[in-house]
Amino acid sequence: MQPCSLLSLATAVPPHVVEQSYAKEAARRAWGGKPALFDRLSGVFDNAGIATRHLVTPADWYEQPHGWRDRNAVYLEAAQDLFERVAASAIEKAELRPDEIDGVVSVSTTGIATPSLEARVGPKLGLRPDVRRVPLFGLGCAGGIGGLATASRLASAEPGSNWLFVTVETCSISIRLDSDDPAAIVATALFGDGAAAAVVRSGSHCIARITGAAEKLWPGTQRIMGWDVEDPGLAVVFDRAIPPFIDDNLAPAVDEMLAKLARSRGDIDRFCCHPGGVKVIDAIESALQLPQGELNLEREVLHDYGNMSAPTVMFVLERLIERGLPRNVMMTAFGPGFTCAGLMLEAA
Repeated sequence: MQPCSLLSLATAVPPHVVEQSYAKEAARRAWGGKPALFDRLSGVFDNAGIATRHLVTPADWYEQPHGWRDRNAVYLEAAQDLFERVAASAIEKAELRPDEIDGVVSVSTTGIATPSLEARVGPKLGLRPDVRRVPLFGLGCAGGIGGLATASRLASAEPGSNWLFVTVETCSISIRLDSDDPAAIVATALFGDGAAAAVVRSGSHCIARITGAAEKLWPGTQRIMGWDVEDPGLAVVFDRAIPPFIDDNLAPAVDEMLAKLARSRGDIDRFCCHPGGVKVIDAIESALQLPQGELNLEREVLHDYGNMSAPTVMFVLERLIERGLPRNVMMTAFGPGFTCAGLMLEAA
């Protein structure tokens, strides 16, 4: 991939805020018929490192039964609103007009939209009728990096073109209070909603240069992370083995990706990682032999927003830019597959 410039970055969250203490008590009420299951796992609310989360509906909505149709209707309304807000902000920060955007890469895995989100929102946003559209589904938490990398490759292939990347996830609508699966309780303690957007272009240099991207997929790991589609809606797949798997496998995967980009870990001034959970952050620091607490911004974002899936790593990058982007940064995120996505940034 030829180097590509990151012109802007924007984030957005929905209006409803829930504190973790409220979420725990609401979940306890909802699982009232299964007290042994909840009591066995309720510590995840206290140990998640999360204080608040932003949700697309008022908190009491989650205590009522909802089918797939109702859940997806909430997704469509909320995702379109978040898409429009965050895309408009990213375009404005890039000092462009909406009609100067040549292509859009959209990433979302928490609902179904056909036509896709950018087709629904594009006319209202002011995008041209001939804008190129690349909707991506199924990337999960790795979608923030995978989508940004895709937009960068497309911009690099057509010098002078402006590409908008948008990721919107409404993880909370998949919260299931009818399930006996322990992963459902973990999801209730972790998931929040949010969106992020960026504008990239080859040639010009603004916030940073995107100099390369790579991925690592481990065969035979499909049940580590993902969704099961069930009659009431999406059911999260979380394997308890995620942190130890990262601890055992991340370092060689990062070294392999960096080698493809003609780099090594010694060249990296700062890793910028998707904070999937406290134990995941700890495992990343352990695997990469980082000083304990090195991923402080990841912990801050998790504390303030929870796990928003794909947009979350962009929230971390936003804080990193605000505090001074180090010279060489490697972004990483894990997603269904099981996959690790990586992207290299070079500060302006």
